[in-house]
Amino acid sequence: MKTIDELLSEGVAGKRVFVRADLNVPLDGTTITDDGRIRAVVPTVKALADAGARVIVASHLGRPKGAPDPAFSLAPAAARLGELLGADVAFAEDTVGTSAEAAVSGLADGRVAVIENLRFNAGETSKDDAERAAFADRLAGLADVYVGDGFGAVHRKHASVFDLPKRLPHYAGYLIATEVGVLKKLTDDVKRPYVVALGGAKVSDKLAVIDQLLGKADRLLIGGGMAYTFLKAKGYEVGISLLQEDQIPAVQEYIERAEKNGVELVLPVDVLVAPEFPDLKTKAPANPTTVAADAIPADQEGLDIGPETRKLYASKLAGAGTVFWNGPMGVFEHPDYAEGTKAVAQALVDAPGFTVVGGGDSAAAVRTLGFDENAFGHISTGGGASLEYLEGKTLPGLAALED
Repeated sequence: MKTIDELLSEGVAGKRVFVRADLNVPLDGTTITDDGRIRAVVPTVKALADAGARVIVASHLGRPKGAPDPAFSLAPAAARLGELLGADVAFAEDTVGTSAEAAVSGLADGRVAVIENLRFNAGETSKDDAERAAFADRLAGLADVYVGDGFGAVHRKHASVFDLPKRLPHYAGYLIATEVGVLKKLTDDVKRPYVVALGGAKVSDKLAVIDQLLGKADRLLIGGGMAYTFLKAKGYEVGISLLQEDQIPAVQEYIERAEKNGVELVLPVDVLVAPEFPDLKTKAPANPTTVAADAIPADQEGLDIGPETRKLYASKLAGAGTVFWNGPMGVFEHPDYAEGTKAVAQALVDAPGFTVVGGGDSAAAVRTLGFDENAFGHISTGGGASLEYLEGKTLPGLAALED
């Protein structure tokens, strides 16, 4: 895989460089609530612009249905990128139409333009190879060189991620090079004990990575909504907690395999419960009750790990040589259910080894809860991409850059 440093050594002054970034940031209307992914691509964009390239930044945002939708416009992200670069950034109101062509043709050396949300064109996400290729052809017409730096999208076989690199000289940006280096530390060069903390809502989202980790990790900590399927698999009452009953046989098999493989599988010993899900808009007090994990009332819902579990998980993370964490321990968006996630984040900060926050809600949580990002070894920009890499899957966007 060629890197941006190789591209810069070859010279980029006057060249049109297409940077596939990941500007898929959360929005409250037009207000960005977490700009982490934009900040992550700044080093690549700045290096190219400083070297005299004419930089075209492209990304998706949200899930528009192949047509323009103002709610998913990249305009706020483009404005924020300009603020971070300290320079004006042109914004094209389409992807490959007259506005994009004008924005690119109007670029001077060292200047940057952002084109509109790639998913406003149905060809970006199409499962039809020909439709995707046609869109990639039009994108290729905007540029001379391709730089892949949208790690959060490399597990997608999309036109700008998979097809476009085949049409232009292609290189990995700084972010992708960093992310791949980190993931290799989690797979090829692991310092032990290797502890993995998994949370989030659905156990089905994590089954494949658990399958892989049962042969690699020393210890697995389970929290979040997915924990209740594990507790049910052990025969516990889980009340009205989030539950995927169809996954219970698979979970039971994993529990048995963990014991057989000598992997310590740690489940909550107590949980915070309430009769209903909290109001995340008003953040009204929820007044939860703490109960033992094997004593959840039939009319109550588990919403966070309890205080004894927080202590237990912190002790299991202490002394770890490597930690990977993906998925919050509870409904961290509400203050009454944020303590479990906060406790795990703090345990990563305190751990002496290499710590990785695996993107997605985990990355949002550490920022929302006020942690210093530099206190962690690495905060990934791609939750889904990180998990699929750890599952051993071939990621289309990385494969395209390696050709």
